[in-house]
Amino acid sequence: REIPNYWTWAHDFVLQDNLFEPNSSWSLPQHLFMVSEWSARCPTPAAMSCVNAVQAPAQPLDFQAGSANGTRARAAPDYAWTDLTYLLHKYGVSWRYYVQSGTEPDCRNDAEDCPPAHQDAKTPGIWNPLPNFETVRQDNQLANITDVTRYYKDARAGTLPAVSWITPSGQNSEHPPSLVSDGQAWVTSLVNAAMRGPEWKSTAVFLSWDDWGGFYDHVVPPTVDENGYGLRVPALVISPFAKTGYIDHQLLSHDAYVKLIEDLFLGGHRIDPRTDGRPDQRPTVRENASQLGNLLADFDFNQPARPPVELPAHPSPGPASTPGS
Repeated sequence: REIPNYWTWAHDFVLQDNLFEPNSSWSLPQHLFMVSEWSARCPTPAAMSCVNAVQAPAQPLDFQAGSANGTRARAAPDYAWTDLTYLLHKYGVSWRYYVQSGTEPDCRNDAEDCPPAHQDAKTPGIWNPLPNFETVRQDNQLANITDVTRYYKDARAGTLPAVSWITPSGQNSEHPPSLVSDGQAWVTSLVNAAMRGPEWKSTAVFLSWDDWGGFYDHVVPPTVDENGYGLRVPALVISPFAKTGYIDHQLLSHDAYVKLIEDLFLGGHRIDPRTDGRPDQRPTVRENASQLGNLLADFDFNQPARPPVELPAHPSPGPASTPGS
């Protein structure tokens, strides 16, 4: 087997085999959904100007070029709708968005022309959209977007925030032409750091991909609203209280991550203009979709906390080791 660590985690923890990307589009909208539950275009930095937008690579509505008459466009988009960090900040819940420095695809023209562009915690982009959210800037939360080297320090010191996102560089993203083995090695270093730290017994790692390749999937994405769902993507849950060798067949999307955060830390408060005091024109409250499963089904809090089992970052291809069996 060419991905022995992914296979081992799927065997020993939880594999979600029915999880879909939230938006039937490319990488950027998925990352927008994972932090805000919407993908929109905002002609002005005002929430009520935002309109629903799939944001296809052929017409990237997030980045706007200068006009033919020489007028200068905004250097970056304004994501003026509400994101999850607004509610986390409001409720006093700690968070960080860890970004690996390097490069990311710069798909400003079309899906076939994505040259590498610089990426770091201070550079907004496809995989790091939060710096462009109005609420993040208004609440002085930009310092919570930090380099991934901080993650390793936080994990070691037991100072990880309540909610963390981690995003890779192009080299470790598993997007062509990067190697899946490089991505697996990087993810292994992240999981090992969490297991090695003093907070392992109160940690849950949700691992997924923002989109997926291949030529065919026999599972048709369900329709929950005009935006999606998109393609089915792999997903794992790694935690001392994750069920052992469990396959979760619930209908899920990345929306379920936001829903779980809201349920655990925000008392079930949703990103909803009817209740959060931040008007925008999002068509639906995705977390409330009747079809969406509950991630708590992946845990057994009555079982003893499982001890950490670190894996080698560069395992030899072949039969997967199954230390939990």
